[in-house]
Amino acid sequence: MAVASPCAIAFAADFPVKAAPVFDWSGAYVGAHFGYGFGDSRASVFDGAAFNTRDHIGTATAGVQGGYNVVLPSRVLLGVEADLTFPDYIESSGVLAVTPTTNGTLTERLDYAGSLRARLGYAAPRWLLYVTGGLAFAGERFENAAPSFNEKKLALRTGWIAGVGAEYAISPKWSARVEYLYSDYGRDHVQLGSGVQSASAFDVQSVRLGLNRKIDFTGSGSKETSFGDGLPSNMEISGQSTYLAQAYPSFRAPYSGLNSLAPTGQAKATWSNSLFINARLWDGGELYFNPELVQGFGLSDTVGLAGFSSGEAQKSNFPYPRFNPSRLYVRQTFGFGGEQETLESGPSQLSGKADISRLTVQVGKFAVLDVFDGNAYAKDPRKDFMNWAIWAPGAFDYSADKVGLSYGATAELNQKNWALRFGYFLMDAESNSNNFDMRLFRRGEYVAEFEQRYTLFGQPGKLRAIGWINSAFAGSYRATLDNPALNLDIAATREGRIKYGYVVNLEQAVNDTVGLFGRWSWNDGKTEIMAFTDIDASLSGGLSIKGKSWGRPNDTIGLGGAINALSRDHRDFIAAGGMGVLIGDGRLNYSQERLMEAYYAYAITPKLTATADYQFVVNPAYNADRGPVSIFSARLHGEF
Repeated sequence: MAVASPCAIAFAADFPVKAAPVFDWSGAYVGAHFGYGFGDSRASVFDGAAFNTRDHIGTATAGVQGGYNVVLPSRVLLGVEADLTFPDYIESSGVLAVTPTTNGTLTERLDYAGSLRARLGYAAPRWLLYVTGGLAFAGERFENAAPSFNEKKLALRTGWIAGVGAEYAISPKWSARVEYLYSDYGRDHVQLGSGVQSASAFDVQSVRLGLNRKIDFTGSGSKETSFGDGLPSNMEISGQSTYLAQAYPSFRAPYSGLNSLAPTGQAKATWSNSLFINARLWDGGELYFNPELVQGFGLSDTVGLAGFSSGEAQKSNFPYPRFNPSRLYVRQTFGFGGEQETLESGPSQLSGKADISRLTVQVGKFAVLDVFDGNAYAKDPRKDFMNWAIWAPGAFDYSADKVGLSYGATAELNQKNWALRFGYFLMDAESNSNNFDMRLFRRGEYVAEFEQRYTLFGQPGKLRAIGWINSAFAGSYRATLDNPALNLDIAATREGRIKYGYVVNLEQAVNDTVGLFGRWSWNDGKTEIMAFTDIDASLSGGLSIKGKSWGRPNDTIGLGGAINALSRDHRDFIAAGGMGVLIGDGRLNYSQERLMEAYYAYAITPKLTATADYQFVVNPAYNADRGPVSIFSARLHGEF
């Protein structure tokens, strides 16, 4: 599942198209879309008395579609299409109505919307104009929050949908579209278990951009071998899907708090789906767009471990897929001449040749760790280690929203044996939020990294050193503790504060199948964590082994571990009953959090990998009174 690029149409005219006399609009296709939906909702709620609300709704949306067309000799097109659409990841998105009642508040949310439509159009050699209409349906969630209880009810409602659209062929297999759709879901009645009743109606207008790819089930007449084949030479499209399930049995826990890992044992899963749409705009200029659909929950709602067990677990929990525009940035490379190297195609890299001596500037929305803290063996929880303290430097409190993305600008000077990188990123407006502080340069994160490449006993290695400074609206652990009247409310001590730290990152190949890695990270530990996790010092390391020696060259074994620690101020705050971003048992018998992780990644095909993973955590959330806990994981990762 994936979402499509808003730039596809804008730059389509600039792309050279492979020779094809006409585009064949007939046959099956699949695709994805991205857009904005807006409309009105009306709700009448009965809870001992009648309460009425009327709201305007609006949210970014994305989803997938598929269909089949028949083109008549007259060029009239007859088709059928089905789609599913999801709101974006912001908490308020998808809220249709909020109605205060006698005993609480009833919230009506949209989880997803879909349609099954007929299409009638005219198919020109490169253009398709069409009208469409049919059945619309929507999945809803009613949540009733009352002082003494909470309840919810799922509902499915139907309505009708109609619209118009235009589609343009950008290659023999790909087309880009723009369409307008109007959906009316009528009036529906729902009764919750408490007896609260709701009668509501809503309608939505949507403007959507999309990409479609023709599907040739027979394989005749096509030499294309991958999802991206047949694209203009200036454009690359790829994608991934990762399903990651985790579970643990019950463990010892004499007490628990708000942010504790639940001691009774549980199982949770996440599912992420990404599309990577990369375009070369001009000489040295590139545009990258990475829309995603993400779904699922981390163990205990992603709390209870400082080194959390899954890098795929968002801090925002989604029972149904939610759209995240994720990365959207421009990159400009200035070559200085001389020797060149070949850059391989990847999610964040267009293929081609580049001067080894070059300056690269990047501006937009992306993750700090996309540019900083690279590591060949422990970097990607979709492919290698899953634990936060192993795939990333645990004490690096890097700028990020709840799903790990930020806005910023970076510059990299690359030479044959070294690279120097600088970056500035917006800082969170407050701890663990989706909002950024827009006081540019007065607030923000400054990062610098030096990377040294070398050869040791004939094998390549890299040593990276990172220094960072955060200027943020943050609370102080010690100031909170020193004022009992605050009742451990660290938000009451928030003001402009400086936080700083460093990372040392090593990777070393032993031979062509075995590699070692290690990280040491530290921060001053005086102010609250803003974005990553409750770690003030962390030492991690391990090894990665390819399966060539046992006849499975694409398989990988990973063995790693980490030791995490808190500063004196931070541990005193947690011991007094304070809450961190991920930890807080209400009290604390402090000891360092220690963990190990082992995985085996089995390559089913070159593009599909299944992974079994085991993690053992001692003193979860630094509490010697709790645990240890064993966490078992299964991951299925596919690429196209």
